[in-house]
Amino acid sequence: MRIRVVSSKEEINSLGPGEKIIHLAFRPSNKDIFSLVQACPNVKAIHIPSSYIKTISNSTRMFLEMQDISLLEGDVWGHRKDINEYSEIKPEVFERMQELKAGGSSEQAVLDRLGRETRLSKDLLKFLIKEKVKRK
Repeated sequence: MRIRVVSSKEEINSLGPGEKIIHLAFRPSNKDIFSLVQACPNVKAIHIPSSYIKTISNSTRMFLEMQDISLLEGDVWGHRKDINEYSEIKPEVFERMQELKAGGSSEQAVLDRLGRETRLSKDLLKFLIKEKVKRK
């Protein structure tokens, strides 16, 4: 699974309609998020760093909820935008998720363990688990 990393407001116009998960590496305004949803009608989640997510207005949160778009808190660790505009979630993460669940671990235990092993945010991991269930 791929996460499109967007570093500036200007990049929003270059996004295609096929983007599903987008990480905003800048502090977005309400207008930026609205433009993003217009540019990417199939977006399922917007991933924003902890320090920026606190500035998202309640009206924008409500708009995203009405559009069934998840607002996720967290960072994309170790990603270099100059090398690739996408951050990749390797299939091994999903395999490990299945392995831990099959071993009888609770969802919280799976989130804790994968969070330590992958450095992915808990919000993103919860979203991935939920999406995996939807696909079945």
